[in-house]
Amino acid sequence: MAKTVRMSDIAQKLGVSNVTVSKALADKDGVSAELREKIKKLAQEMGYHQNAAARSLKGGCTFNIGILVPEKFVVLSSHSFYWELYQKLCKALSKREYYGILEVLTKKDEENLVLPRMMLDSKVDGVIVIGQIKSEYIGALLKYDKIPLMFLDSYDKNYNYDVVLSDNFYGMYQLTDYLVKTGHKKIFFVGNYYATSSIQDRFLGYMKGLLDNRIEFEKDWVIFDREIGEAQITFSLPKEIPDAFACNCDEVAHVVIRTLTQNGYKVPEDVSVVGFDHFLSSEAQSQSGGYQITTFDVNMKEMAERAVDVLIKKINHKDIKQSRRTVTGSLIIGNTVKKRK
Repeated sequence: MAKTVRMSDIAQKLGVSNVTVSKALADKDGVSAELREKIKKLAQEMGYHQNAAARSLKGGCTFNIGILVPEKFVVLSSHSFYWELYQKLCKALSKREYYGILEVLTKKDEENLVLPRMMLDSKVDGVIVIGQIKSEYIGALLKYDKIPLMFLDSYDKNYNYDVVLSDNFYGMYQLTDYLVKTGHKKIFFVGNYYATSSIQDRFLGYMKGLLDNRIEFEKDWVIFDREIGEAQITFSLPKEIPDAFACNCDEVAHVVIRTLTQNGYKVPEDVSVVGFDHFLSSEAQSQSGGYQITTFDVNMKEMAERAVDVLIKKINHKDIKQSRRTVTGSLIIGNTVKKRK
């Protein structure tokens, strides 16, 4: 039978006190970042695992983190962008010996400002909110100040709170600039910039890409892809087909490519298409027909780890400066863009 690894075993190996090991594993103050990582690494190597119930009784915490997702982002597909982000959050939490509890926010509860059950029932130590929710509901969450909150992938101008975002503005700027450099002049943006803060920032990045290249924007160069508050994608070809479509996400790019091919256009021979976030649902992947969308890769792993790190520090009452944290990504060149003369 394997011997149970205790804190004292870790402390003895590193020549530190049991208290130091305890503080490091609980992310409490009084231990340097370098020593904390050394202790955690050794604990993992030695197979140390503290009983969650014992930790809870000792520290008065549940060691559960709530993850709140609006239903509009998860009902359309069994493998959506936010399901993937949720999985990344669970992995990041597991590394910190926390558990993730998912609650889907229904449209009815969002409209009636009904707070998540996991918060009201004191089942979690903190909550991470994924995706865009109504401004009034954000206000209701922030008023309930008994547990710390963290937001992922959206922000609201009416409130100040901690949030982690992908680099929406600069990512779409890079994509638009790439299209121009490959000879495209008439570039249409596909996305409802009133729908989410992310789409709006991507639209502004697209605009900067045009402006920097001295291309005059025309108002009919924008095609809305969804209703406000909805995630269902709708797209119809415009009367005049542009050189390229800059889509607010890869799922939309997939719909655009499919619509173009159904109407006799070839991608990228006739029209180029770019997306954003480097993510396709399993259904879209199966229908991709060999297309590898030129896109901007969103670093979901880094976003999840950053959000978890900040939230746990807030739970432990550390002095964290409230801010919007942006996680950068990278351009991915696929086969949906062709160089024009």
